[in-house]
Amino acid sequence: MAIDLSLVGKSTEALQHDYDWRDCALYALGVGATTSADLDYLFEMNGPKVLPTFACVPSFTALMDIVGKLKCDFSKILHGEQEIVLHKPIPSKGTFSTTATVEGIYDKGKGALVVVKAATVDKDAQPVFDNTFSVFVRGEGGFGGDRGPETIKRTPPERVADFTMEETTSPEQAALYRLNGDYNPLHISPKLATAVGFDKPILHGLCTYGFAGRAALKHACDGNLASFKRFGARFAGVVLPGDTLKTEGWKVSDTEYILSVSANGKPVLANAFLEIG
Repeated sequence: MAIDLSLVGKSTEALQHDYDWRDCALYALGVGATTSADLDYLFEMNGPKVLPTFACVPSFTALMDIVGKLKCDFSKILHGEQEIVLHKPIPSKGTFSTTATVEGIYDKGKGALVVVKAATVDKDAQPVFDNTFSVFVRGEGGFGGDRGPETIKRTPPERVADFTMEETTSPEQAALYRLNGDYNPLHISPKLATAVGFDKPILHGLCTYGFAGRAALKHACDGNLASFKRFGARFAGVVLPGDTLKTEGWKVSDTEYILSVSANGKPVLANAFLEIG
């Protein structure tokens, strides 16, 4: 048993992240923003505004710190689920501090599910956002542990979606998105991608997540950043740079949408939801 079960309940040191408007604009470009539709997220004279899913960037180092301590083969680790909670809109520059805690390591039989929660505060120690990362480690299950809590099932209603948005990713989408800090060569090296069974480098799951977040912000929140409260999804399929992403949303209550994201007719984000307020 390679995975280190003693990590449960342990936290990283507070990890600092400094950023400015250029980092926010780079992220927006990485998740498909354009000057024709999203200028307020790209132009410094307009703030700029900051996409809510930028919350994944300052906390990513904390996740990698945890992953590095798992003592298992990095090539067997898959990003399974992602959820963000926004306490307030993200400013276009600042200094954040993130502390990540391993909430649980669960036995899923063929693998282990590691759930990490990262809390991010500003320089005044005020909460800005939280991330919950779930990573699946293939081959590390079967240790007799708890299977973990049951996942809430969110199935789209059998009716026409309340909104649909289609966008085509660029052939360079993964090369651009990785500049936000996820330098896994799987997303840019044809040789490595082929070695692990893909025809070519694949798009980051968090990039697809960002595309979906932009669509939800536009159509479910009418662009109101303060309305975007909580967004979660399970990574269900592979996206290749150049694929077209289709994001659909169904309003199921005054405060919740169920989302579905597909590429080439196959789901790539599942069990997805947005809470608004």
